[in-house]
Amino acid sequence: MNDRDPAAPRSEAPGPPASADTSAAALLELHAEIDRRAAEVAAVHADRLNCGRGCAACCVDDVTVFVVEAERIRAALAAAPLPADATPHPAGACAFLDSERACRIYADRPYVCRTQGLPLRWVEQEDEDSAVEFRDICPENDSPSDPPLETLDAEVLWTLGPFESALAQLEQQRSGGQPERVPLRALFPTA
Repeated sequence: MNDRDPAAPRSEAPGPPASADTSAAALLELHAEIDRRAAEVAAVHADRLNCGRGCAACCVDDVTVFVVEAERIRAALAAAPLPADATPHPAGACAFLDSERACRIYADRPYVCRTQGLPLRWVEQEDEDSAVEFRDICPENDSPSDPPLETLDAEVLWTLGPFESALAQLEQQRSGGQPERVPLRALFPTA
């Protein structure tokens, strides 16, 4: 199995930073492609997935996002601010969950939130000659009556790697060098 990632950032010297407009447009395109592919995977697993508004099992604290995604969230909050009395969800769950455990930035949520709950697969290199494939799914979406992930074709699972690499490359282009990450909780507006 060859899981080399053609979208992985190259090790060549970075060029000048991309403009904010260029980065924002590229991120919108990438998020649209992620949403399209995630919808395809979700459709295959519709009977298994229990995710929906108010299910926040995957919405945890300590999530970080690249600055390019943070900028999208900040811009969305500037265009449509949260109510003045909005407070972050208590620590332990994502700050952007409201009192009904629904996402307050759903349309502009980061990559990681766009794929939560899907059956995942990823490959880890053990050494030069061998790699090991792993598969996992949110426990809320795993039932004994569902077929085991190990029996499913790779094409019907969300493969970690390609979109993460494309996002990292966008961030590298945005920054002109070293990618930066921001805690998602730090993006919650304060008075």
